[in-house]
Amino acid sequence: MQAASLPITSGWLWIQNGFQLFKRQPMAMFFWSLMTGFLISVSYLIPLFGQMLLIAGTPILTFITLSACRNIANGKPMLLNMWLEPLRERETRRRLLALGLAYLIFCLAGGFFATLPFLDSLMSAINVDGAIDEAALITAMRGPFITFGLLYVVISALFWHAPALIGWHRIKMSQALFFSMVACWRNKLPFLAYGASWAAIFFAIQMAGTFVTALGISPGAVQVLLTPVNIIVAAVLYCSFYPAYFSVFGANYATED
Repeated sequence: MQAASLPITSGWLWIQNGFQLFKRQPMAMFFWSLMTGFLISVSYLIPLFGQMLLIAGTPILTFITLSACRNIANGKPMLLNMWLEPLRERETRRRLLALGLAYLIFCLAGGFFATLPFLDSLMSAINVDGAIDEAALITAMRGPFITFGLLYVVISALFWHAPALIGWHRIKMSQALFFSMVACWRNKLPFLAYGASWAAIFFAIQMAGTFVTALGISPGAVQVLLTPVNIIVAAVLYCSFYPAYFSVFGANYATED
C-alpha cells in the first residue's frame, strides 16, 4: 500500500472537507455523534470494564463512521438500517474485533510501561496509615500521564488507518498497522496541524462557554446551550476521519460496496 505524502495544509483541509460532508447529511451524522456520546457515557457506568469494552470497540466504531462518510461522499442517504451494514460480513467483524483486542492490549501495555518508572513516587503519595496525600498524588501522576501521552501518539499512529485498511482492503492486521504507521509518519506535519486545529476549536468552545457564564447566565443554561454545539463539532470531527483516510490511501486504492 502506497501512502501519499501531503503538505501541512492538508490537516486543516481534512477538517474543512469533514464539515462539507457533515453539511450533506447533518441529521445522520448528528445522530451518529449522539449515539457515540451515549456509548461513551454508558461505558463510564461500568467502572474499568466499561472503558475496556469501549477501547476494544473503537476500531468497529471507527469503521462504521468511515463507511457512513463514504456513503455520504458517494451521495447515498444514510438510512437507519445502513449503519450496521459494514459489519454484515462475519470475517470483517472478526478481523475488526481482533484489531480492537490488539488496540486494548497496546493501550494497557502503554499504561503499564508509562506507570512503571514512577511507581516509587506514586507509592510515596500514600501515607503510612493508608491515607492518600492528594497534592503529592497529583504531582506524582504528571510523569505517567506525560509518558503515556507520548506512547499513545505512537499507538494512535499504528491504529489510525488500520480499521479502513482491514475492513475495505482486507489486508492482514500486521500489515495494516505497519502501513498506518508509515502513512502517519509520512504525513506527520498534516496530522500535527490537524490535531492543533481541533485542540484550538475545542478550546474556543470552552472559552465561549466561560465567557457566556461570565455574562451572568447560569452554568446549567450554558451547558444546555453548548451540548448541541459539542455534538455537532464531534460529528464534524468524525466526518473528518474520512478525508484523512481518502487523501492518503483512497485515491489509488478506493473500493466500492
